[in-house]
Amino acid sequence: MSLFRKLFGSSNDDSDEGNQSEYNAPKAINLPVDELFTFNFKKNGGKFIYCENLSEVRDQFENILEENDWFEGDALCYDTKLFSLLEENKLNYTNPTQPNFFLAGCENLIADEGSVLFSSNQIKQKKPNELPDNIVILATTSQILETKSDGLRVIKKKYDKDYPTNITTIKYFEKVQDEDFLTYGSSAKNLYLLLLEDL
Repeated sequence: MSLFRKLFGSSNDDSDEGNQSEYNAPKAINLPVDELFTFNFKKNGGKFIYCENLSEVRDQFENILEENDWFEGDALCYDTKLFSLLEENKLNYTNPTQPNFFLAGCENLIADEGSVLFSSNQIKQKKPNELPDNIVILATTSQILETKSDGLRVIKKKYDKDYPTNITTIKYFEKVQDEDFLTYGSSAKNLYLLLLEDL
């Protein structure tokens, strides 16, 4: 038996529970990227809805509207491809004064932290805390990447020379109980993700 083990005891003798915190908690390693994203996204408080086709996306979007009583209200949306989804449900998106929610696409979904990566193409020059508290995101499974640096690399390749600005992530989808320096300045969002299978 080694001298250190005699003095400090075996690590097997102690319960692992006492040694765990949010910083050294076991991580979901060796998961496929899509499962890792789902695990971390849900852990952050996001609401995840998997859709096999566009018809399911429309149905699930209506379910979200019904659940929150957002029909015939105001919505904030900058993406012209999503306007038809709002028009079908009689939602005002032109100069909304008090939008109930923000509807958008995203650049990528980041698996290792369960976050959503945006740029000025989705949120213009707004900061996350300037967006409505409720957000509905439409994304595809091909947008799931492992790390934020992978996301930035894809943005660089996708836009070649006309790079978007205001690149940011939203990671917290519910109010953090114990705020620390890692969550300082972040604003929690009630976020629904409609994830469309495209692979």
